[in-house]
Amino acid sequence: MAQKQKILLLEDEQVLGEILLNKLMSSGYDASWEMDGESGIQKMRAMKPDLVLLDIVMPKKDGYEVLEEMHKDAELKKIPVVVISNSGQPVEISRILELGAKDYIIKAQFSPDEVLEKIQKFIGKAAESDDASVVDPQTKQEGKVWIVEDDQFLSTLSSTRLAKEGYAIKTATDGAQALKLLDTEIPDLVLLDVMMPGMNGFDVLKAMRADPRCKDVIIVMFSNLGQEHEIEEARKNGADDFLVKAKFTLPEVVERVNAMIAKKRRKS
Repeated sequence: MAQKQKILLLEDEQVLGEILLNKLMSSGYDASWEMDGESGIQKMRAMKPDLVLLDIVMPKKDGYEVLEEMHKDAELKKIPVVVISNSGQPVEISRILELGAKDYIIKAQFSPDEVLEKIQKFIGKAAESDDASVVDPQTKQEGKVWIVEDDQFLSTLSSTRLAKEGYAIKTATDGAQALKLLDTEIPDLVLLDVMMPGMNGFDVLKAMRADPRCKDVIIVMFSNLGQEHEIEEARKNGADDFLVKAKFTLPEVVERVNAMIAKKRRKS
């Protein structure tokens, strides 16, 4: 088997770091993750990665300082760096390119596929993946799952992973769009974000629970914060579960979805 290409991710945001790490590993790369620039430099020297994905805003050493240190090192400066930019402003992009970064992606806009495209541009595709998330056809799931989420990255990643399980997926980026989908089908389960533009998740929850067609639909709400009043409002209005994004990895969410739909099947 060909040796896997090594990617080092430097990102201090827990949720985004887990998402990117899982994406890289499931795509066949040997990926490691550090949450500050100082640890990142140490890992870089030990690991000698084929590529670095680098956040700008980090503790101890920020992305600029990491690039400066790499630029001074004869070995490290050879490693291609793709920067994860918070703003995408010209002054930031100009500086990272001057410091030797090969390319950049804007945090608020990129999708999982774009991350892989950037990586493949510099080091090629990964060796054949032996990802454990590939689903055995005999264990494929059945059911209709909706993902109502305005974050494109999270929506795409969740959709891809749940589709691998065998689910028929539909997505919506706001509450009004989600409710319109009810005219096309009734889902088995909805993953519903709390904070969305226009009609928020609680409004969608109330509307669905008031609709007789949705009496058996499992509704799982997601929140960035998971404050007590949010959890209480979700339960009061009929949510079946409430997940805080920072506390769950994608495989754990998939397990939760599988278990809830299996339980529904047993009851019906």
